[in-house]
Amino acid sequence: MVLPKEYYYTDEHIWLSIEEDVIRIGVTDHAQDELGDVVFAEISDIGTSIKANETFGNVESVKTVSELYAPIDGDIVDVNHLLEDQPEYINTSPYDQGWLIVIKPNDIQDVKKLMTRDEYSRFLSELSEAHVTQNLSQINDIDLTK
Repeated sequence: MVLPKEYYYTDEHIWLSIEEDVIRIGVTDHAQDELGDVVFAEISDIGTSIKANETFGNVESVKTVSELYAPIDGDIVDVNHLLEDQPEYINTSPYDQGWLIVIKPNDIQDVKKLMTRDEYSRFLSELSEAHVTQNLSQINDIDLTK
C-alpha cells in the first residue's frame, strides 16, 4: 500500500498535502481499495466553505456510496474536473491524478493535528487486527452442533 511520507491522514481515510498556502485533498490507497471500482464522484463546487467532519461530496463505487468528510475547515479553491469523466483515477492514481479538491484552509496549522504517515500506518494495522479479532469471535460463536 502506498502512503506518501510528507502527507497527513485522517481516520476517515482522507489524505492531505500541503502546497504552500493551500492543501490538496484526496482518498487514501486503503480507501480506494475498500471502495472497489469507483464509477462516480460528486464533489462540492469551487467557492464552497467546508467544515471539519462535515461532508463535501461522495464517491460511488460498484460496492457502495461513501460520503467524503472534510478533514479541516476551509474554502474550496479547485476541484479535480478530470474525475467527472474519469472517476477511475481515484482507484488508479489516488495520490496524483485522483485528487479531489484543493482548499485554502482557515488555519493551515490544523493539518499538523492529523496523523502522519507512520501514525496512519499504525492506525491501519490496528484496524486490521480488530477486524481479524472480530471475525474470529464470530467464528467462535457459531454452534456447529446444530
